[in-house]
Amino acid sequence: MTADSSPLTSLICLALTLAWIVLLIRVVVSWLEFFGVRRPIAGPLRTAYDLLFAVTEPMLRPLRRIIPPAGMFDMSVIVAFVIIFVLQVAFC
Repeated sequence: MTADSSPLTSLICLALTLAWIVLLIRVVVSWLEFFGVRRPIAGPLRTAYDLLFAVTEPMLRPLRRIIPPAGMFDMSVIVAFVIIFVLQVAFC
């Protein structure tokens, strides 16, 4: 970010960075599930788990309608990372 950037640009950059981090956490959680770690049943971890999916699902659902599944891989996550990267290059 440059020193002469507007507050709106800074806010967009922050939102894109947070979206990238949350999406990365979702990928790690899905890998953990794939390798046998169970979802929490109750408590604060379950709340965090539900919040993670509630935040990331609106980003991924439209992409899943467009991109067909590739076997066991969810390609919509990769496309979301690419979109976030392109937006970061354009705005930040």
